[in-house]
Amino acid sequence: MDYDQFMSQPNIYVVRAIVPESVALLQTRCTVEIGPLGGLDHAALCRAVKGRDGIIAPVLPLDAEVVAALAPTCKIIACYGVGFDHVDVAAATRHGIWVTHNPGLVTDDTADLAMALMLGVARRLHECDAFVRSGQQPWGLLLKIGHRVSGKTLGLVGSGRIAQAVARRAAGFGMRLLYTAHRPKPDFEAQTGAQFLEKDDLLAAADFISLHVPLTAETRHYIGKRELELMPRHAILINTARGPVVDEDALVAALKEGGIAGAGLDVFECEPQIHPGLRDFPNVLLTPHKGATTMDGFISMGNSCAEKIFAALEGRVPPDCLNPEARQG
Repeated sequence: MDYDQFMSQPNIYVVRAIVPESVALLQTRCTVEIGPLGGLDHAALCRAVKGRDGIIAPVLPLDAEVVAALAPTCKIIACYGVGFDHVDVAAATRHGIWVTHNPGLVTDDTADLAMALMLGVARRLHECDAFVRSGQQPWGLLLKIGHRVSGKTLGLVGSGRIAQAVARRAAGFGMRLLYTAHRPKPDFEAQTGAQFLEKDDLLAAADFISLHVPLTAETRHYIGKRELELMPRHAILINTARGPVVDEDALVAALKEGGIAGAGLDVFECEPQIHPGLRDFPNVLLTPHKGATTMDGFISMGNSCAEKIFAALEGRVPPDCLNPEARQG
C-alpha cells in the first residue's frame, strides 16, 4: 500500500484491544489504531479520538466531552457489546454521530455464564476447589453442602434476549420459571413457559434471582436493602447485567447478616473496583465482566462492529443503530 492510499483511507480508533481477526477485517478498508489494553484516561482519550472517522468502543466512558472531541469527522461510535450506557448517546446525536451496539451477539455467552454462576454458587464450587487444592482431609459427607438447582424456582428480572436464553437453559434443569417486567409479555411466556409476577412477589418466591435489565435511572439500585429483605434466606442472586443495578452496600450487609445464601456477580458498581466487602464471602462468586467473553463471541462482535463502520462510511444507517436520526439533514 502506498502512502497516498494509506492517508486517504478512513481512520478508525479502537478504544481498547479487540481480537486480531476483527482488526484484520477493518484494515481491508481503513487504517486502524488501537488504544492500550486498559484504555486511556479521560484527557488522553479526548486527544486520541480527534480526527477519527469512527471508533469501536468496548466499555469505557465516552461522555459529552469525548463525543465533542470526535466531532466533526466521526461518523459512528460502534459499541462492542450490547451495553451502551457508557456512551452519551444524546451528545452523539447532537453532533451527528451514529451509535450502534450488538444486541444479538452476546446472548448465548452471557446466558451460559449466568447459569455457570448459578451452579457455581449453589454447589459452592469456589470453596470446594480451594479445599481440594489445599490438600485438606477428610472429605466428609457433610463437607461443603450446597443447594440443589434442578427443580427449583428461578426468577428472571427482564424479558429480553438474554433472559429468554437463560430460561431455555434453566428449563433443561426442570426449573420453575418466573419473570417480572414492566408488563406481562405473552410472547415471552409462550416461548419460555414463565409466569409473570410483580417485582416484590417474584423476589419473595424465587430460589434464584437472575438480573437481565439495562442500566437506566429506573433500574439503578433495582436490588437494594428493601428487595434483599424480601428474598428468602436461601436465595441466590445472579447479576450479569450492569453493576449499578445492585446496591453493593446493601448486598454486603445482607450477606453479613445471612439474609441471602449467596451471589454470583459478573458486573460491579464501580468497575474495575469492587466493594471490598464482597471479597470476604466464600459464598460469593466473582468474575471480571466476562459475560460475553468467548473467542467465538469476540470475533462475532468485532466483525459486526467492522461491518457497521463500513455501512456508516458509505453513508448508510448502520444496523442496530440507537440514534438513526443523528445524521438526518
